[in-house]
Amino acid sequence: MARMRAADAAVLILEKEGATQTFGVPGAAINPFYSAMRAHGGIRHVLARHVEGASHMAEGYTRAAAGNIGVCIGTSGPAGTDMITGLYSASADSIPILAITGQAPVARLHKEDFQAVDIAAIAKPVTKMAVTVLEPAQVPGTFAQAFHLMRSGRPGPVLIDLPIDVQLAEIEFDIETYEPLPVHRPVATPAQAAKIMEMVAGAQRPLIVAGGGIVNADAADRLVELAELTGIPVIPTLMGWGTIPDDHPLMAGMVGLQTSHRYGNATFLESDLVLGIGNRWANRHTGGLDTYRGARTFIHVDIEPTQIGRVFPPDYSVVSDAGAALDQLLAVARDSELPDRTAWAQECRERKRTMQRKTHFEDVPLKPQRVYEEMNRAFGPDARYVSTIGLSQIAGGQFLHVYRPRHWINCGQAGPLGWTIPATLGVRVADPDSPLVALSGDYDFQFMIEELAVAAQFNLPYVHVVVNNSYLGLIRQAQRGFDMDYCVQLAFDNVNSPELEGYGVDHLKVAEGLGCKALRVTRPEEIAPTLQRAHALAMEERLPVVVEIILERVTNIAMGTELDNVVEFEALAAAGIDAPTAVALLD
Repeated sequence: MARMRAADAAVLILEKEGATQTFGVPGAAINPFYSAMRAHGGIRHVLARHVEGASHMAEGYTRAAAGNIGVCIGTSGPAGTDMITGLYSASADSIPILAITGQAPVARLHKEDFQAVDIAAIAKPVTKMAVTVLEPAQVPGTFAQAFHLMRSGRPGPVLIDLPIDVQLAEIEFDIETYEPLPVHRPVATPAQAAKIMEMVAGAQRPLIVAGGGIVNADAADRLVELAELTGIPVIPTLMGWGTIPDDHPLMAGMVGLQTSHRYGNATFLESDLVLGIGNRWANRHTGGLDTYRGARTFIHVDIEPTQIGRVFPPDYSVVSDAGAALDQLLAVARDSELPDRTAWAQECRERKRTMQRKTHFEDVPLKPQRVYEEMNRAFGPDARYVSTIGLSQIAGGQFLHVYRPRHWINCGQAGPLGWTIPATLGVRVADPDSPLVALSGDYDFQFMIEELAVAAQFNLPYVHVVVNNSYLGLIRQAQRGFDMDYCVQLAFDNVNSPELEGYGVDHLKVAEGLGCKALRVTRPEEIAPTLQRAHALAMEERLPVVVEIILERVTNIAMGTELDNVVEFEALAAAGIDAPTAVALLD
């Protein structure tokens, strides 16, 4: 046993649990914790410019780093409230992050002390646990419980609030004999797997819906093996994109109202049985439930018992970790006589071949579709993409290609503007070498743009593609239903940058002022060489390179209210008319 401050014990536990990467902003009430990090030296730290940014950096880190957990740190009061958006985002997408905040002394918590707020009560709805530790001796147990909860069942975030006097108090603690608490994950039984495979065998046109739970379980290889063994096409959700490569013959496209493919929706509507694994039937995926459910049979496998039946009652369900369920399904499939799915899979491939959307435009100002076509060419199959919300992200979901799990890093449910830059920095810290590309509209880019300085300071290189139409494009498109275009235009005449011709903010000057490199594109033939130059420059200089692409002001992107009522603005009748990359994908 050793006598040490509670803050020292907490830092040692972080090291023992493997959570050694932190993002944060120091302050008076959390300085003891920072002094413990400095004293022990096993914790890496990236200094954010905004505490919300630190929380999104922790998210990006966890989303990219299989099996690891990002940590965000802040002082008392507004630091904790700044983290709430990150905690909400992580909770909604089943992402474990640990938030640590300082707090006023215990004896002054009820006295409206400076920057004293009941952050545990505020954070409780968006965490698996939010607690203010009032007794120093409870610090080790609280941290042990935090990691146990973050890793058990449906993953999610935890907030630990540490009053300054609790951090400073001395306790007896032995890190040498500390062991992480056992992780609990439910496991499907052989009988349940046999029942699922029996139901699937009785269907004519089955599909697998692959959700983010497969990513969390690092089970994409087992998903692909099951698809290949059974011949069943796969529909990834937005959070499950990359669990099966886009160019795999059994990748049948994404389904939904926005980030979806024409062929994916069409194939889904032809199906008669849907096996959902690690998904939650999100409303932007399903649209109206009458259309989505139809006469189909639904099987739902999810790690969280309360997700079963939350949106609609399935015909059969199993509470299980996605990886464990896939193991059991594979065991049954290997010992079974499986139906021949060749004809059904060929139908799905034919829809994929003939129901592409057009991307190859020569227009000036540029159409966004051409940008994504060129991004596919420039960055290739190894790229990781990071994006959050807006028409830019929706079009990215429709036109980009993703080939590996954790290579589409997206804030799926919460969708906060500004998420993209800090999340990308967290991804880069987790993965220093892969081609890394952030995708933003101009408004998302302007939120939390100060975090570019963090990337410059800590030499975190990536390419940030900013598609600039000087509009709140998604809201403008939604306002068409109200016959208005109201409070969504960002354009103005920038007296310092007349060459922008009314597009307003000069993103290049801002980015350069924050220590980054920046390039601008206005013509289609400039896109590919500029993207390639940006990637090379980013890795050479170890800095972000912003590529601003000036778009036409108004572009409507395909979306709708039902799976059978998605409005297509630039649909193709057949492949071969579209971009060479799309044709290559289908070949």
